[in-house]
Amino acid sequence: MKQQNALALRVLFEEQNIPLTSEIEAHYKKINQGLWRSFEEGNIARDEVVNTRFSLLFKAHGQEVDGVLLEKSYRSFLEEGHQLIEGAFELITNLQQQYDLYIVTNGVSQTQYKRLHATGLHPIFKDIFVSEDTGFQKPMKEYFDYVFARIPHFSVEQGLIIGDSLNADIKGGHLSGLDTGWFNPTMKPNTSTIIPTYQIQQLDELYQILKY
Repeated sequence: MKQQNALALRVLFEEQNIPLTSEIEAHYKKINQGLWRSFEEGNIARDEVVNTRFSLLFKAHGQEVDGVLLEKSYRSFLEEGHQLIEGAFELITNLQQQYDLYIVTNGVSQTQYKRLHATGLHPIFKDIFVSEDTGFQKPMKEYFDYVFARIPHFSVEQGLIIGDSLNADIKGGHLSGLDTGWFNPTMKPNTSTIIPTYQIQQLDELYQILKY
């Protein structure tokens, strides 16, 4: 997903005829991550995240832009992208023979559904839970309570959440009593107090964890 986000960002800047330097891209990531963190902590609404990140970015570089309009353009480019992490399709196809798979995401509903359909992954998952549709978001326990209530015969002890966000996925798993798997492909150091049950650098490491 992060590769798709980076590609959509590059295309957006090309559309605006503005060079996307490494400095600007790093600044965007900092602003974006900070806004999503505030959303995850329940301090701001999702619309504030997506509709202000570009106006904040450009304002910091001396330009006034329509953040809502740029977000619409970015969203359209993002919806066109559906590249998968290497080995993802094979892994998910294999695991669905033995496990019930669900998606839990803080993303935007329209974008997430469109990308999943484009990848061919949509029918493999039993259900998809997007924060926008639930009224809650990761890492809130209420979000996971909402999800658990809609999974037939769900057992927290037999569940595992896998994600790349310590603050949303791993913290949310802890709060709801789930085992957690932090997907950390670049092996960035964990400087937080959030400790995952497992840490994986490559997706196929899940086979060993699940004893598949």
